[in-house]
Amino acid sequence: MLAAQRRFGRITMLGPHDHDEANGVIRGIVREKIMRFIFCTVLAASVLVFVPIARVQGKARTLVAVWAHADDEGPVAPILARYAREGVQVHMIIATDGAQGAANTSVPRGPEIAALRVEEARCSAQALGIHPPILLGFPDGALGHYNADPALLFRVTQRVHEELQRLRPDVVITWGPDGGYGHPDHRIVSSIVTQLVRAGAPGLPQRVFYASLPAEGIQAMNPTRGVPPFVIPRAELFTVRVPFTDADLNAGRRSFECHRTQVSQEAIDRVIPAMRDAWKGEIPLSPMVPEGPAKDLFR
Repeated sequence: MLAAQRRFGRITMLGPHDHDEANGVIRGIVREKIMRFIFCTVLAASVLVFVPIARVQGKARTLVAVWAHADDEGPVAPILARYAREGVQVHMIIATDGAQGAANTSVPRGPEIAALRVEEARCSAQALGIHPPILLGFPDGALGHYNADPALLFRVTQRVHEELQRLRPDVVITWGPDGGYGHPDHRIVSSIVTQLVRAGAPGLPQRVFYASLPAEGIQAMNPTRGVPPFVIPRAELFTVRVPFTDADLNAGRRSFECHRTQVSQEAIDRVIPAMRDAWKGEIPLSPMVPEGPAKDLFR
């Protein structure tokens, strides 16, 4: 009895006594293919397991923080650094030119301080590892001046929406309705973002989170002034608490140190430890749409 085996493009005629050897060769080839299949499957599974959460189906996740001023990112700076480190595309939109902020400089208010604050915003973004800031340039301290410019709020709303629609974020962070410590520009920016989401503006997600300042941070920044009344949300509203590392906290400190026209080194040395102790490794945020406890803004 003769059998034929096709192997490597060649036909070899086998006799009856060669069957065992041929079957052994075939079993070896099959076994080798099975092992290769198992190896590839395990390798593929390993890759999937270690793909950063920042990517889903090949699309990088996007987080956008919307602020009034160039130094408003402080209350969430460590988690902006954390998500950027994990591969999330992190952006900041800053509504005003900051021209009225001269708390820690002799530079006069106006165009000169505004130019410095542009550089400070860029420094902060670089320290956090995020994209360069998107600066809208509206007048600082005047977003609510309706009588002087009745169309101003509509222009601000339009520009904020244009940028959010362009970026199409999965998550947005902004001030809560309290504005952190009651600043009118902070409150207005918060209201604009909330308005856009409630109106179903294209490009905006439902996942919007409000940032707040802990009382300890406000007190450390202004020891003689104290904490304004009714600006600290109730604890049960902070259903999302995002962990951060020491490296993220250090990035937040470097970010804070960029804003030299706004805060002294002495104040930084008070505020950062106070915020760290209040946070205890997790920054609390309150979602615009109430949800259960969570540790991740994207879930």
